[in-house]
Amino acid sequence: MKSLEMIKGVHPGFVLERELKKRNIRKGPFALLVNEFPQTVVSITKGKRKMNTVLSLKIEKELDIEEGYFMMLQVYYDIAEEKKKLNQKKPNLKKLRPVLFWDTRMENIDWERQKMAVIKRVYERGNEIEKNEILRFYGKESIKEALKSNGK
Repeated sequence: MKSLEMIKGVHPGFVLERELKKRNIRKGPFALLVNEFPQTVVSITKGKRKMNTVLSLKIEKELDIEEGYFMMLQVYYDIAEEKKKLNQKKPNLKKLRPVLFWDTRMENIDWERQKMAVIKRVYERGNEIEKNEILRFYGKESIKEALKSNGK
């Protein structure tokens, strides 16, 4: 099996794309060769779709790659994506009313980069539950700093 260490966290479709190019194999004909829709293979090679076990086995057999290679890549990719999600610190959104952030989608807020604006907004328009959540999330010093720069 090729060393997975270097490509852990890389979408298996990107590795497949590289492998097909290296062998000078076009995606459409290859997809038909493994009895799959060309758009499925294209979606996978663009990282827009997950590799599944059945397709992984067909591709590995056709390309003479060790069984399970692409599924291992998919698992490592999924782990990397979950770690990214876990590392994205954000407050408990259940305690913040979306109306506070009427001009943006809450899932698009960069809670660290936009810290000062978030604190100011919540302390201007938020209720006690929301203020307490922001206090818990950012801490007293950040709150003091943000409110001091706002003249409060």
